[in-house]
Amino acid sequence: MTDSTQQREFSFPVGASISPAELDRDPYSVFERLRAREPISWIKALSIWYVVKYKDVQAILKDTEHFVTSSDQSLIYDTFGAHILTVEGAQHTAYKTVLRKPFSKSVVKQTMAEAIRRHTDRLLDEIAPLGAVDFRPAFASRLPILTMLSLFGLPLEDEQDLRRWYNSFEHALANFERDEAVRIEAKRDVQAFHDLLQQRIEEFRTKPAPSLLSELANAPVEERMSDDEIKRNASIIFFGGISTVEALMLNTLWALSLYPEVKQSVMADRTLLPQAIEESIRFCAPVQSATRYVTKDTEIAGVRFRQGDTINCMLGAANRDPEVFAHPDEFNIDRKNMRQHLGFAIGPHHCLGSHLARLEAEIALSRMFDRMPTWKALDLYEAHPRGYEFRQPKSMKLSWE
Repeated sequence: MTDSTQQREFSFPVGASISPAELDRDPYSVFERLRAREPISWIKALSIWYVVKYKDVQAILKDTEHFVTSSDQSLIYDTFGAHILTVEGAQHTAYKTVLRKPFSKSVVKQTMAEAIRRHTDRLLDEIAPLGAVDFRPAFASRLPILTMLSLFGLPLEDEQDLRRWYNSFEHALANFERDEAVRIEAKRDVQAFHDLLQQRIEEFRTKPAPSLLSELANAPVEERMSDDEIKRNASIIFFGGISTVEALMLNTLWALSLYPEVKQSVMADRTLLPQAIEESIRFCAPVQSATRYVTKDTEIAGVRFRQGDTINCMLGAANRDPEVFAHPDEFNIDRKNMRQHLGFAIGPHHCLGSHLARLEAEIALSRMFDRMPTWKALDLYEAHPRGYEFRQPKSMKLSWE
């Protein structure tokens, strides 16, 4: 097999026929076609490899010899620079050592649960009397930003700036068409975010306070990251902490609405909510892919990769692989192996904020259900998730008595 684009298109006709619009609308039917005929395929429209089988995705994400996150081609590197998600080896270990404890399950619950409850109740106070609202802009888009502000010790008044910056970053990280205007805007907004962080870092060095940013700024000298390293790592934590949580809440509400008998069970027994959240990660992964770059020529499942190739390990596809999950297109909160999903990836770059995301979604939805027990989605078609990199409803109109 030659390395030419023409040869790849000829060898992978299914991949050559796929359009971004189709992926945006319904990636799961695309994944099904690929699984049947081209489980590893060259996607002509995106100039990227797609890997859709669970075992192949798992193998690549665990293999840091041949597949890495760092590359000059990386959109996430181009946007945020070197941080925990774009470095390997000793540097990655050093970052992870510093950040692992603040994001452990016990510490996250201890340090963040009260702030999440406080922000949740404030937002619900605003919308509960209305009887109907688009839940995305009114709640789901706002709670993760307020949580990130509390996590870093930033003023809550900065909410609107962070929302605008987040939107800019999201466009840049899905900019596979390489639109230079999108790239420039994101670069400008990253610098604005870093300027805000630098100001707070200097304040925390003079007057420490309970927050992740203060903890990083005043870490022991032997563990302390430079200010630039703190800002770069804070950028990806900020982005991931918003995108995943917003989508996780909306996707869970959508799935429950799609399966009213499951919704009824969860509303009657709130202890089932964590299972519903977990199954929603499998059923409709907020982050659909994990990108890796080939360090040297290698082969997976009979397909030859060349050094420098870009591979998208499709987490959303792996989570619906029938070889691992029985009846994968069904939303089933009694699924025994739902926690085998790869929604937070696997291997050295497993999502640092997975415990925080789960905690936020559970607190927020539980309190929402208490305040608005008769909630219902008004238009499931409109609420259908969209996106092939980051997937969630663009609108979620709810009503309640």
